[in-house]
Amino acid sequence: MLTSLFLATVEAHGAVAGASEPGPLESIQHTLDSLGFEWHYIVFQGISFLILFGVLYKFFIKPTIAAMEERQQKVESGLKYAEDMKAQLAASQQETATLIKNAQLEANKIIEESRKTAKDFADKIQKESSERANDQFAKAQQAIELEHKKMLADARSEIARLVVTTAERVLTKKLTEADRASYNEAAAKELSSV
Repeated sequence: MLTSLFLATVEAHGAVAGASEPGPLESIQHTLDSLGFEWHYIVFQGISFLILFGVLYKFFIKPTIAAMEERQQKVESGLKYAEDMKAQLAASQQETATLIKNAQLEANKIIEESRKTAKDFADKIQKESSERANDQFAKAQQAIELEHKKMLADARSEIARLVVTTAERVLTKKLTEADRASYNEAAAKELSSV
């Protein structure tokens, strides 16, 4: 198409060159006329294009641009919200870590206090048990000593009864000096052994 336009221009120029030399506008006019170029169609096409462009701009391009700007704002607000949430998450994680650390310290403190209380309680129980055992031991010793004294008193009273009984027998009988000496020795041995 471009080649044919060039050839038509050259021919038109050659035909015009043979006549009087026309001006540049006339040569362009002649070229456009030889191609079938008509101005009123071009003007109508320009007006149609402008109307079409206006309709497309108003109903398609402008809403599309508005939707794109709205989406861009939504994306920006979403990114800002995500950054805010990321900052809040970091702060929350830091706060959680602090709380966990404080809870561990508090738990260790409670455990240490519990151990101390348990040790104090065990020492107290052991001391009370030791005191009770010592008291019971002392009471047992006292009971043994009382029992021993009672047994000695019983033995003395029994010996005294035996001595009295023996003395009664001896008094009822006439004893020789040898019998009396043997009785005295036996009584002395029993009394000394108790």
